[in-house]
Formats: sequence, structure tokens, C-alpha cells
Amino acid sequence: MPTINLPNGNVIEGFTTSPPRDFPKATPPFPRVALAAAHVVADTRAEQDPWLDVKIDWDRTIAFRKHLWSLGLGVAEAMDTAQRGMGLDWVGAQELIRRSLDTMKDHPGAVMASGAGTDHLTPGPDVTVDDVIRAYEEQCEAVEAMGGRIILMASRALAKAAKSPADYERVYGRILSQVKQPVVIHWLGEMFDPALEGYWGNHDHMAAMETALAVIHAHADKVDGVKISLLDDQKEIVMRRRLPRGVRMYTGDDFNYAELIAGDEQGHSDALLGIFDPIAPAVGGALAALSRNDLSTFHDILAPTVPLSRHIFKAPTRFYKTGVVFMAWLNGHQDHFVMVGGQQSTRSIQHFSELFRLADKAGLLRDPEMAVARMKTLLALHGVA
Repeated sequence: MPTINLPNGNVIEGFTTSPPRDFPKATPPFPRVALAAAHVVADTRAEQDPWLDVKIDWDRTIAFRKHLWSLGLGVAEAMDTAQRGMGLDWVGAQELIRRSLDTMKDHPGAVMASGAGTDHLTPGPDVTVDDVIRAYEEQCEAVEAMGGRIILMASRALAKAAKSPADYERVYGRILSQVKQPVVIHWLGEMFDPALEGYWGNHDHMAAMETALAVIHAHADKVDGVKISLLDDQKEIVMRRRLPRGVRMYTGDDFNYAELIAGDEQGHSDALLGIFDPIAPAVGGALAALSRNDLSTFHDILAPTVPLSRHIFKAPTRFYKTGVVFMAWLNGHQDHFVMVGGQQSTRSIQHFSELFRLADKAGLLRDPEMAVARMKTLLALHGVA
């Protein structure tokens, strides 16, 4: 197997790669709904100001969606993994959603839901709760007009404009009363986006949960599920057990997803995760094992992906997208390691080196020779011989 010299602290150590793991064949339907929040591929050849412009390689971006569908996973489109609010604006998101929906028509049985939020509305002291409602309505109407299902994203503008939990109840109540199909509500924690601190009108997550649950119970017929991204398995379990019958809990916990998906005697979580983008082959294989009630193989496959995920999502968590795209580059899903908004610069060469080791340990480097060649290029660019 190919070898490479990688930095480890202040020393350079030799590292020998392992053969890629042969995961069980993904054979849907699975016993869990599994949506992968997918990344976008930047167009590096376009004339642009990389920090300001949004230029996307549509062919490679859509090809990656096809890859996820081929493994039996659904796609959560235009979410934070696609750099929504960190490079991808609402104009670009609409184009992404439209192209993905058009492509999905050629993939019978494929599943997709798309993010609708308020990111075209700049938060500020003059923005009112009514402005937030109108912004949500605009995006929800646009997604529905394209024939898409909605993931109702958390709103930075609402976090700034709301004065109390009642404002959240008013906004969500208004939007949920109008949607055509049940939506997934996304509670994105402040570790993913500091601008969402105090969401649901309270800085205490357990108190905030009461408001979220009140909204869900009041509109249960319009809520397919709720995705919480708080990186706290116990909070998720508490909320999961209090959801109305028929409302799913979609885990957004990139630290503890294996146990939460497996579940306990009182229930389980489905999944809508950014980490499913880089570990999709393992997820498909693990869910195939779960379909056979083979929990041993399920955990055997996912266990080594958890340290990888925790590394990718380490603080500052909002920079996790860089690790996701890095993995896509290592595995040949794109020809470069450049991101929309120049976000490839948010992690260090030490971070990438450890990510490389952990991806190898999880059996997720599908072509070790190619991965080593690309990693050597990155090391050279960072001045590491």
C-alpha cells in the first residue's frame, strides 16, 4: 500500500495506507430515513472574485447527488453543508434546488428535501418579525413552486428580531399553516452558527426545547420531523421521546449518530447529517446491515467513522464544510480542493493530516494511491516536505 509522510505535532511521521473497506451493498428501502446534506463544488475556472462571487461547477455538483442516490441515501439540498450563508446565497440555492430536482426525475425512488429560510434578508435593527415571515413565505413558495419538499431552516434574522418565545411561535405557526406538505424543522445550534445563539427565545437549550415542542405539537400535521443539531445526544433523546406520534426525529448529531440511529427500547432517530456526505458508502452499508437486524455489523461499520466525524466537526464547528470537501477531493469526486468563498483556508495542515489518517482507518479512501498523491500536493503547498 502507498505510504506518505504526514505532520504529527512537531514531527513528520511515515504513514502507510490501508486497503479501502468493501462495504455491504446498499439495498433500500432502509429501516431509517437517511438524508445526506450535500456539498457544492466550486468552479475554479470561472473569472471571479473568489471571496465574493458564487461560481459553481454544476456538472460535478449534480454528479455528487447522483452518487448519494446510488447508495440509497436521500439528499438534503441547499443546507449549511452546501455553504448556505457561508458562500452560497439564496439566488444560488434556488438554482441548485432546481437542477437537483430536475436530475432526481431520472432516478426512480430518489428522495430529496430542500432548505427554505430567510438568508436573503439581512438581519438588522430595522428588521421586524413580519419581515421574517415574508422572507420565509418567499422561499417556501419558491421551493414548492419547483415541486420540492421543504426543510425549514433556522433564521438568523428571526434570532435577532424576536423579543420572546411568542415571536417564534407566531412565525412558525404562520409558515406551517401555509405549507402544502409536512416539513422538516431544523434547529441549528450556535456551535454551527453563532448568529443563532438563543434560538426559540431562550439561551438554555432545555427551555428553548419547550417552545419548539409547543410549535410542533400545535402543528403536528404539518411537521414531518425535526432535526436538531446541538451535538448533545441526551437532549436529542429527551426531545425525541416527547414528539407527537408520527413526527420523526432526524438526528443532526455528528458526534453520536450511530447510537441515536440504532435507537433504544423507546425509539430511534432517523438522520439528516452533513457527515453522511463524506462517509456515504459506509452509511449505505451500515443501513443495509440494519435492514437485516445485524446490529453488530452496523456498529462495526460506523464505529470508525465517528472519530473522523468528531474531527471534521471539531470547534469551530461551522468550518466542518472544509473537511467534507477535502474528503470529496481525496476520493476523486472533484479535481481540486477549492471552495466557494475561499473556505478551504479555514483548517490547518495538521487538521487535514489527522483527517487523512482517520479516513484511512475508517476504510473511506476509495483509491489510496490517488488520495496519497493529492495529499502530497496539499503538503507541498503548505511547505511540508
